[in-house]
Amino acid sequence: MRFTFLGTSAGVPTRQRNVSGFALSIDDQRDWYLVDCGEGTQHRLLQSRHSLARLRAVFISHVHGDHCYGLPGIIASANMSGRTQPLTICAPDGIQQFVEAVRLHTDLHTLRYPLHFVRSDQQSAVYEDEHLRVSAHALSHRVPSFAYRFEEKPPHTLNQEKLSALQVPRGPLWGELQHGHSVTLDDGQSIHPEQVCEASWKARTVMVGGDNDQPDLLLSALKNTDLLVHEATFTEDILAQVGPQYMHSTAAMLAKTAASAKLPHLALTHFSQRYRELPSPGKRHVDELRTEAAQHYSGNIVLAKDLDSYQLTRDGALEKLDEKAGLNKESVKNNEREIPQQSA
Repeated sequence: MRFTFLGTSAGVPTRQRNVSGFALSIDDQRDWYLVDCGEGTQHRLLQSRHSLARLRAVFISHVHGDHCYGLPGIIASANMSGRTQPLTICAPDGIQQFVEAVRLHTDLHTLRYPLHFVRSDQQSAVYEDEHLRVSAHALSHRVPSFAYRFEEKPPHTLNQEKLSALQVPRGPLWGELQHGHSVTLDDGQSIHPEQVCEASWKARTVMVGGDNDQPDLLLSALKNTDLLVHEATFTEDILAQVGPQYMHSTAAMLAKTAASAKLPHLALTHFSQRYRELPSPGKRHVDELRTEAAQHYSGNIVLAKDLDSYQLTRDGALEKLDEKAGLNKESVKNNEREIPQQSA
């Protein structure tokens, strides 16, 4: 699995960081998924490998603007670029109304592609396609907020020893089982795919959290998870100064949860603008968040940075990728070519 941080600042952008956005794909596949969409996300996308034409679904954690104000722009730009494939938006109550209001009042009445909304605040909300299964998990914030758990669906291979033991003859029945269909043998015995199919590799799982002041709410959902991407807005001393009313996590809170869950990898993001990217006399530095987390968690810690990309390999390693060189040529082409405007 491959992912890129499109925005890593909390509340407002800084000179180095945009507000929340996170792109995820399955390895080299061009299809991809977006978690949160703060204002300016589509500008970050122009500096990435991702095209709006291949966006499969958007997952919004909550209704605060730094997580959703960029969504109407993404929808409109995809429309102007000629998108025709449906787009699914998974989000809590309020996001669909927000999008529909923008469409109504900004003359975006007609879309060339359908929008499908899935309410993540409804019980057992799940998005699923041929690549991924995504479930929503409730968090603690000033408004309903959710984390999304992305579980890969690896391709399956047939176990020939099991097929022989069950006396399934080679031929079309093998093909049916390979494609996930149950078959019936001449003697009336039913054979199901799970009896003879095995995943080609262990499914990789990534949890991406929204704003949340209780990371331990995710403990049960973090079982067998490879990576948690979660806000670490403050260090403990700054939280003591500003108070708990904003309902955000500290690096220490997050690290303790990661240690309890025995996670191999933890990515900190959504940093307060108090923490500077570059050293400055008398100013707080973003590395303080990593230092605090490392006091409570001995696993691999990633300090998120805009446009940094990583690969979660099939053997569970997390590798940083060099994807900053070169713009997304498909996105550039779509934005530079002359596109007929909608009628006034």
